[in-house]
Amino acid sequence: MSLLLELITQYGVLFIFACVLVEQAGVPLPAYPVLLVAGSLAARGELPITGLLATAVVACLLADSLWYAAGQRYGTRVLRGLCKLSLSQDGCVRQTESIFARFGAPSLVVAKFVPGFASVATAMAGSTGVRRAPFVFYDALGAALWAGVGLALGWLFSTAIEDVMQVLAEMGRWGLVLLACFAAAFVASKAWRRHQFHAQLRMDRISVATLAGMFANGETPLVVDVRSALARDDGRIPGAIVLTHGEWPDNLRAPGDDAMVVVYCACPNEASAALVARQLMARGFKRVRPLQGGIDAWRAAGLSVDAA
Repeated sequence: MSLLLELITQYGVLFIFACVLVEQAGVPLPAYPVLLVAGSLAARGELPITGLLATAVVACLLADSLWYAAGQRYGTRVLRGLCKLSLSQDGCVRQTESIFARFGAPSLVVAKFVPGFASVATAMAGSTGVRRAPFVFYDALGAALWAGVGLALGWLFSTAIEDVMQVLAEMGRWGLVLLACFAAAFVASKAWRRHQFHAQLRMDRISVATLAGMFANGETPLVVDVRSALARDDGRIPGAIVLTHGEWPDNLRAPGDDAMVVVYCACPNEASAALVARQLMARGFKRVRPLQGGIDAWRAAGLSVDAA
């Protein structure tokens, strides 16, 4: 604890800049505790509150601009890579696309308060063609709000934060052990949630080649597209029906036991497709399979898509 205080006190805004930049770049090292401590020091007059806020905003803009540029250049590939690291892979791409389709660039104002949304949202801003000026405006506003709340809380509760820091410092090594236990419990809970999520995804897939072969043989499997409206702009598999926001379309009813239903998405591990497939099985469908590789694998195989 004394080391953290020393680093913040000695290096001030530079240390805040480094912590915020690293976190916003995607490294899972939370910067908010540092902002809280910095805010408490600012309340005692040891650090300039305006300088801290400006530094945090600049760090956010720098990291977010890199994700924005990556989204412009690499498109959805960046989103898929980010969401593979997410603990909520089902919601990562699909929900971010849904939020962006509804609110656009203004969603960046609250993006940093939503776990797993910030980096994906900034990359999506680049991949969806949001102009740089609106991006910088809304992202800077969101960064100022996010950093300002952290610094303000540190300022308001400076006495309590100082007491906690003093207790941990007096505990010495035991204080570090306590923090390590909390960190280990947090990581373990996240790992368990991720394990449970992946367990939900374990089911047989159908390959793109098999589905294309069924079409070529005159078979008519029911194909369900569970992507967001934004992702469907570039077309969908011929004959696919659309499932949006969990609303079941009228033509999606449980057929005979021998009917094949193929569900596809555009997310890591076919996460959304697998979860919807299980919901369909609960509604009476017997033969339901997520499409392995989703729409990306379908296009990569050179197969045609219908216009949106």
